[in-house]
Amino acid sequence: MPNAPCPMPKTQLLLYLVPIIGFFPSLWTLYRGQGSREQVAISRLSITLALTWLLGYLLLTTGTATSDFFPLRLFILNSFLTSGYFLVSVWLILRLMQGKSGRLPGFSNLAERVFGKYLS
Repeated sequence: MPNAPCPMPKTQLLLYLVPIIGFFPSLWTLYRGQGSREQVAISRLSITLALTWLLGYLLLTTGTATSDFFPLRLFILNSFLTSGYFLVSVWLILRLMQGKSGRLPGFSNLAERVFGKYLS
């Protein structure tokens, strides 16, 4: 009886979705160009989420530092953005642990269009 290929360990996919830290193994996976379809899709999504959060964080922090009118509002918006990034990551991790899809409407399509051209 031939050995069937073992499925991708879920722990590796879960590592990709850990906020901030998962960016680096995801980038490495895409840079190498090796991995299953699911691994590449989760890697692209992880990188897209992390870069979107970083861009928003930097823009809001810059706005807070340069604004005289509403820095408190920008701080609050920045905390909502960061909390949202962490909550979405945890939600995706829970979905993967339940065996459901790791796709996120909008972001998964964006990740495939942008990073599909340059990485993998």
